[in-house]
Amino acid sequence: MRVESSRQRQPGCSKLKLFLAAMSFVYFSKAFGGAYMKSSITQIERRFDIPSSLIGVIDGSFEMGNLLVIAFVSYFGAKLHRPRLIAMGCLVMAAGCLLISLPHFLQGLYKYESSVTHGGDVNSTESILPCLSNHTVQDEEDLAAIAGPPTLEEDLAAIADCEKAAGSSMWVYVFLGNMLRGIGETPIMPLGVSYLDDFSREENTAFYLACIHTVGILGPMFGYMMGSYLAKIYVDVGFVDLDRVTINYKDSRWVGAWWLGFIVTATIILLSSIPFWFLPKSLPKQGKGKRDRGAESDPGTEQGHFLPEIKQEKETPVTLQELAKDFLPSLKRLFRNSIYTLMILTYLVSVNGFMGMITFKPKFLEQIYGQASSRAIFLIGVLNLPAVAVGIITGGFVLKRFKLGVVGAARMALGTSIASFCLLVVQVFLRCDNAEVAGLTVTYQGIPEVSYDAQTLLSQCNTGCSCSMKQWDPVCAYNGMTYASPCLAGCHTSTGTGKEMSFHNCSCVSAILSPDLNMSPDLNTSTVLGQCPRKSDCERTFHIYMAISVVGSFISACGGTPGYIVLLRSIQKDLKALALGMQTLIVRTLGGIPPPIYFGALIDRTCLKWGTKQCGGRGACRLYDADAFRWTFMGLISALYFLANAMWVGLYRKIVQRQKKLALREQAQKNVAAQKNVAEAKGVNGHASINMCQKKEDADQESTI
Repeated sequence: MRVESSRQRQPGCSKLKLFLAAMSFVYFSKAFGGAYMKSSITQIERRFDIPSSLIGVIDGSFEMGNLLVIAFVSYFGAKLHRPRLIAMGCLVMAAGCLLISLPHFLQGLYKYESSVTHGGDVNSTESILPCLSNHTVQDEEDLAAIAGPPTLEEDLAAIADCEKAAGSSMWVYVFLGNMLRGIGETPIMPLGVSYLDDFSREENTAFYLACIHTVGILGPMFGYMMGSYLAKIYVDVGFVDLDRVTINYKDSRWVGAWWLGFIVTATIILLSSIPFWFLPKSLPKQGKGKRDRGAESDPGTEQGHFLPEIKQEKETPVTLQELAKDFLPSLKRLFRNSIYTLMILTYLVSVNGFMGMITFKPKFLEQIYGQASSRAIFLIGVLNLPAVAVGIITGGFVLKRFKLGVVGAARMALGTSIASFCLLVVQVFLRCDNAEVAGLTVTYQGIPEVSYDAQTLLSQCNTGCSCSMKQWDPVCAYNGMTYASPCLAGCHTSTGTGKEMSFHNCSCVSAILSPDLNMSPDLNTSTVLGQCPRKSDCERTFHIYMAISVVGSFISACGGTPGYIVLLRSIQKDLKALALGMQTLIVRTLGGIPPPIYFGALIDRTCLKWGTKQCGGRGACRLYDADAFRWTFMGLISALYFLANAMWVGLYRKIVQRQKKLALREQAQKNVAAQKNVAEAKGVNGHASINMCQKKEDADQESTI
């Protein structure tokens, strides 16, 4: 009989393990897609020639999709078939990824701005004269002026034709596709976590959550690694001759094959949806005894695995109208919980800092420390994210090993938060000098001086060249200085083709050559395509920054699982799914949508050199003021995390106060039980007084929660 009962319990346990494995895989796939989207932000910004503020809007569209459906999915989904809702969400996410990749197939080839070529469509020929090449453009503009100004209708028609040819409005597809991703991701967290917590042992929940998040963190690792790999592959690979492309992956105009990663992501998400179609609506509670065996008397049907309570609910189904009627009272009851409300506000502030940091960190590493976009993405994927994974599993292990209660978990979350904040403050003061770009960060005489005025790009050494100040086609001189274009460097001749092109007799270079350079005169006045690398001491500073960043990521992640457990244990069981859903709704709405937008807008204010669109007008930023960028970016993140830590201190005090009240209540209940035993032993009829005390205790408990 004992063997038979264990066999009867086995299907429920195996299905719980199957759900745990499926949740881990779906967390991996959704995190993979989200991380790849973050890693592709820079490529999308350059491909559509849009500023950081607009790319922030596109990035925030994921949370906009969550906002549309999260409240209804969290509340009504808890009463429906949760695994199948998760599977349907995966299908929607996959469709969103395919929609994001669609613009690549609808718009033309990528044409980057260049003073010597036309987007890699034609070979670079020898004997190009950069210093004189703009006379042709000037002549064409003069002829247009002589012919008379165009009418308003002609202007609008020309702009419309140019915009259509360039495909610059195609970013709308990325916006809508990312919103679909947000809608599809909605059921996974609230329904999946509540399903797991409902049917697993209470002491196992923290460990299961840690396992899911640990497997899930592998998704961002692989997502960033794929983003790094594809960032080195040219966007139009297979459609253009790469030998004709004059830029490489280190150039700020380079666009990688961003679209290919979203097709891979859609495939992985589709595979992750398969197990959820075969899981039941409910499972027997893990660790139950005879009560479960009675519920499993009919193992041949799905109902045989239901708990007695769920069986009874099926006999009297609740209508959608009744569910809707109970929604507002449940919501009111939820937000009366002061600890839950304060936790939401704390998460909201910290997520603002985290979202701004993770969205623009690749750009930060690229502009401040001179790292290529692909290398910055790769380092985040192989250093920071594994540290986060180890931190999450460490936090779950510590909770289970030392059996920490709510107060212990809150203490651990607060301690790790303060420690990681201290390391974050150290990162603010790690800096590298600006890249030396003549007329922008240094004068043409080599004196450091940051200028936001385009007129400083002109100097006596290039006044006779009629150079355009809008072009960005950087060249590196042998003196270590970068010039915005060969024309602005005063170069008169050129040799070579494609990436091997070099420019000679550059008057601006010869004006500031150091006397200790033991080179031939011709070599000393030459430049090559691309920006000059940073100084060697900047690389050492970058290594220190990454080491502190990795340690800070680990410490911060150690408090993730304890903080989540504090949230779960602070709400009533029947409000659990609604609480998680409302947390996702509020945090992602106010913590996911605004940060990329206002972070991007503030970062745009530190731009020194804007790119130019095909149709004219401002495109993506090519060069930032490193110091202003660092103070804006890291300073804002530090301020948000400081506020979050201050709120955590207040939250911890309230948790300690509540636990003391609960301890007093438990002691009172023990006293009632002792009085009852004494009354029974003496044969005194004290049931009435005991019942009155019990009713009073129940009323006190309900009012406290």
